[in-house]
Amino acid sequence: MTESDGVFDVDTRTSGVERVVNVRLATKHGDFLAIGYRDLVRGDEQIALVYGDVGGEEALTRLHSECLTGDAFGSRHCECGDQLSAALKAIVAEGRGVLVYLRGHEGRGIGLLAKLQAMKLQSEGLDTVEANLALGLLADARDYKVAADVLHDLEVRSVRLLSNNPQKRDALLRHGVRVSEQVPLLMTPHKENLPYLLTKRDRMDHYLPHLEAVIQRT
Repeated sequence: MTESDGVFDVDTRTSGVERVVNVRLATKHGDFLAIGYRDLVRGDEQIALVYGDVGGEEALTRLHSECLTGDAFGSRHCECGDQLSAALKAIVAEGRGVLVYLRGHEGRGIGLLAKLQAMKLQSEGLDTVEANLALGLLADARDYKVAADVLHDLEVRSVRLLSNNPQKRDALLRHGVRVSEQVPLLMTPHKENLPYLLTKRDRMDHYLPHLEAVIQRT
């Protein structure tokens, strides 16, 4: 999957982040440079995990939305924890890349408690989009400008974006980060998260071609 270049003017762009700290972080996937940022607009504390020299063109990049239930607790309701691990492994295998972990994105931006309320509605028959809307919230309330600001601070001019979500690609282009390629990050589905993944494919235009084979087997 490829995407045409975006264009930005470095003289007029205003950064919304402040770099606070750099520290080496050893993980089970490899040793990263953890860079902590303060979001000057929302006040959130953000982190980028950098592997190798990412400045310049075509850094393998993952924008990972915070998901406590998936990332920390291993929930099978979603694919977030699997994607987080797979992205870090892919970056290490590539030899250079960055994962921007986006706090404030819980539940596609609606927050943890609202996300749990939405999950309850899903257990009663609504899909993930319908559940958010039933709570009077947006289907997807995330803003990716802070991620673009982090990438600009890291002097990343273009990315190979690890994502199935076209909205992430479009947001980076709007905020002046060129996307040379969108690299699918396809996880093996579980019976618990298949309805969630189908909703992402059918209602949110996520690129999930591997689901057809799963459907045919069920």
